[in-house]
Amino acid sequence: MKGPRNNSKKNPPSDLSIPGIEVSQLEKLLDFMAAHSLEEFEYEHGGFHIRLRKASSGAVVAPIVAKLSEPPPAVPSSRPAAAEVQPPEPAFALPRASELAEDMHFIKSPIVGTFYAASSPETPPFLKEGERVHIGQVVCIVEAMKLMNEIESDVAGEVARVLVENGQPVEYGQPLFAIRPVKK
Repeated sequence: MKGPRNNSKKNPPSDLSIPGIEVSQLEKLLDFMAAHSLEEFEYEHGGFHIRLRKASSGAVVAPIVAKLSEPPPAVPSSRPAAAEVQPPEPAFALPRASELAEDMHFIKSPIVGTFYAASSPETPPFLKEGERVHIGQVVCIVEAMKLMNEIESDVAGEVARVLVENGQPVEYGQPLFAIRPVKK
């Protein structure tokens, strides 16, 4: 009689080692991106985040992987004191504090894509400055990978400012609208 079978497979040796990810799975993702001409792929689930982005030369760059539940390890540095270090510029311009009141709530883009203020070029925008908005109301569309994603308001109030132009590319977390919340 044969003993119990061991179904575990060992990955072939590779220069790429990412804890929690099998190289074969990563290769399948990269093949999928190439087959569908995707420039970027991002996945987040259960405290795990991975982003794959195509380099401008056409080659796929190494993935950015982060476990969200664990803070990054502290690394000693010989860089200047924190007061002298300039933070990196965001990919989008935030409104100046003097332009908006402190009590503003920002509706932010949950994905990378293209901002559309209306459902089609012939229809009026979902929201204009000065209009009232309620929780769950569709405020815009962000197109990502040919999918139209309706973005809903998570607060009730008045639109103080529309922060992006129609057809403009937006980044993950980029503020789209400044809302003056209704005071209870």
